[in-house]
Amino acid sequence: MSTALAAVEHSEGAGPHERSDEIVVLAPLALEARAVRAGAPWADVRRVGMGPRRAARSARLSAAGGNRPILIAGFCGALDPDLEPGDIVLASELRGPTGTSPCDDPTVLAGVLRRGGLKVHIGPIASSQRLVVGERRWTLFRSGAIAVDMESAWLVPATRRRPLVTLRVVLDTNRRELHRPLRTITGTATAYRALRRACSLVEEWAHALGSREVVLASPRASCAGVERAVEIVERVLADRGAPVYVRKQIVHNAHVVHSLEERGAIFVDELDQVPEGQTVIFSAHGVSPAVRAQAQQRGLEVIDATCPLVSKVHAEARRFAAAGFDIVLVGHQGHEEVEGTFGEAPQHITVVGSAEEVADVKVRDPERVAYLSQTTLAVDETEEVVDLLRGRFPAAIGPASSDICYATQNRQDAVRALARDCDVILVVGSPNSSNSRRLVEVAQRAGCSALLIDDAAQIPPAVLRGVRRVGLTAGASAPEALVERVISALGGLGEVTLDERAVATETMQFKLPPEVRSPSVPAGADSAPNLDRGGR
Repeated sequence: MSTALAAVEHSEGAGPHERSDEIVVLAPLALEARAVRAGAPWADVRRVGMGPRRAARSARLSAAGGNRPILIAGFCGALDPDLEPGDIVLASELRGPTGTSPCDDPTVLAGVLRRGGLKVHIGPIASSQRLVVGERRWTLFRSGAIAVDMESAWLVPATRRRPLVTLRVVLDTNRRELHRPLRTITGTATAYRALRRACSLVEEWAHALGSREVVLASPRASCAGVERAVEIVERVLADRGAPVYVRKQIVHNAHVVHSLEERGAIFVDELDQVPEGQTVIFSAHGVSPAVRAQAQQRGLEVIDATCPLVSKVHAEARRFAAAGFDIVLVGHQGHEEVEGTFGEAPQHITVVGSAEEVADVKVRDPERVAYLSQTTLAVDETEEVVDLLRGRFPAAIGPASSDICYATQNRQDAVRALARDCDVILVVGSPNSSNSRRLVEVAQRAGCSALLIDDAAQIPPAVLRGVRRVGLTAGASAPEALVERVISALGGLGEVTLDERAVATETMQFKLPPEVRSPSVPAGADSAPNLDRGGR
């Protein structure tokens, strides 16, 4: 209940009665309990009464009610001036006069509510013993809390190590404080509807509650080429200040790009969006010679963050073309890496995206055919295409070592290892990440259900219903921090035990370009091991 509703209701909540529902919902006021029951008629809704004293007494009564998860649901007052009536606040922690109580990670529930059309905020909720208005409201906000109520902190003892989530709906704000009974509040209807709507969506989340094992794939997450590219942008920002221009996404991960944007990186699609004379960074996926020539014509200073393994494929394309070979490039038409490689020898290269396209390949001389591949493809699919090419052109030759990136291959091998005994595999990565999408496909071909998620909030509870062993990995362009957030979010659904399945150890490091290399670091200090071995 919002602290501003202290004058609204004076009666005690009805005594708790046991039901067999999976989740217990604690609601302070009759109005709040009605909204909860209207949205979640399946839930065990218990009215706990208004204010600290009644909440504390209800906590003592509810603590003996078994081990079912608890949801505290009701209204709150906004402390953050950006919050509006009807906004949902999920507590990351509850702050009371006697201390702070952490809450279980509400990220999965937040995702459910947002997909249901609600505006959701996650942050600390302060619980006060009295009304919070005027300057005290701003004092609490400056302490870090984003909302305030009068019960949640005193209801914590009811959890007794059970999962606890606090869901509050904003009723009054800094600009519209409440000093009179509920019937005078224009935002009441908005808050009531939002609480009812939120509780109607809670059931989807509740079905996923439970303990489970999370098996981590190893290796996973960012590879050496991605770490190098991101570090290049970070160093340029640190040394030269914002803005720093980057052609295309530095790596295919929305969170990495957004983080760099916040620090002053400007991502452009084409070089004509970069002011003349400025510095531009080429992404890890590489560019064609035509792009390099355009940069020179416009007087741009170029810092090249192309992954060395992509540069290796470019060099192979130039070598085969110079020797008069027709080149079949196995890859996805339109992908930035493929565009860059194709641009090295456009008169010699044909792009093949699937086994079905091999039959349409036309060459000048069947005895002089070479093949290359995009570095982020699925190993088994690429081998299928290459086998068909060799069937058509027995004399076809390829690179001295596979073009498939060592990190791509390692992550696919790790996913196959997980697929044997996991119920579902979650792959962390952005939709435009080729290597992340391939991990999903590899898992599915191995017979395991798999899902690509950009972050923890995208986890659909339905895929976890009845699931007790979850495999978890991340594409080579996704940072490990995103994996850690998924683990935390799964922990918000119940106890998590962690295991790790390792198939390789990665020690690869790539040398930074001279433009950003620290003067104190010797030129060879960052050098990479033999690329043919791929650091496996």
